[in-house]
Amino acid sequence: MAAALYESSIKSLPLLGRGKVRDMYAVGDDHLLIVTTDRLSAFDVILPDPIPDKGQVLNELSNFWFRKLEHVVPNHLDGMAPDIVVKGAEEAAQVRGRSVVAKKLKPLPIEAVVRGYLIGSGWKDYQRSGRICGIALPPELRLAERLPAPIFTPATKAAAGAHDENIAFEAVCDLIGAPLATRVRDTALALYRFASAHALQHGIIIADTKFEFGRDADGRIILIDEVMTPDSSRFWAADAYMPGRPQPSFDKQPLRDYLDAERRAGRWNGEAPPPSLPASVVDATSRRYLEAYRRITGGELSI
Repeated sequence: MAAALYESSIKSLPLLGRGKVRDMYAVGDDHLLIVTTDRLSAFDVILPDPIPDKGQVLNELSNFWFRKLEHVVPNHLDGMAPDIVVKGAEEAAQVRGRSVVAKKLKPLPIEAVVRGYLIGSGWKDYQRSGRICGIALPPELRLAERLPAPIFTPATKAAAGAHDENIAFEAVCDLIGAPLATRVRDTALALYRFASAHALQHGIIIADTKFEFGRDADGRIILIDEVMTPDSSRFWAADAYMPGRPQPSFDKQPLRDYLDAERRAGRWNGEAPPPSLPASVVDATSRRYLEAYRRITGGELSI
């Protein structure tokens, strides 16, 4: 287990910002150093305790998928090693195994969500209207049931601390134009179909996932951010799958369960600052992320 990194400190490059998980630095005018830390957020708050190995899992699993999916869509990586853009042994240690140098692109203003199963906000929308993002679904589907075919259910990108909102495909057309919206939808569905088939061969159901895209100078759609990780997707154990109930998952579920218990007991009001995490919860969460990596890639994290 590598030492956990809650926040990076790269003094040799300009800091552009810190997200819930990733720290971004400028590399010249046209590249970014993206450092995936071990921070973890839940219920829209960032937890005070890092999850060891989480950053490496997210980074290396995304890189695995970027390579696997290059035949579908190009991605934002250019092959530059992160340790050559920073200075000194201390900075190199911070970026090793958890960072990429990526082309600087303007993200499209939507989350490209694809759902293969009925869960999460999609389940709530279906219960209210029988639809998700305007797409009519068969009646009497159960919680976590597999959909007849994967569907594209885009969402807005919410500001920090706010929730993304599901929107209809027509709203995406209004935002970015119908031709580009159609390309994004078709690309996202192709990515999901290929990746979910691979994962299922390794015992994992990808219930749903979100992609982010940018465009390069030639107008091509480019896959950016992270891809098919436990943070951006719902991973379920295929051998335990049973529709009609919540599913065992390879993500931060131990953490969510702990925080839910703290709220029910009145020890946390659901807002920042969140409580510190017991070592048992930290360890269980880390093991979930590592198991997802092992199953999908067929190997061990080598950092």
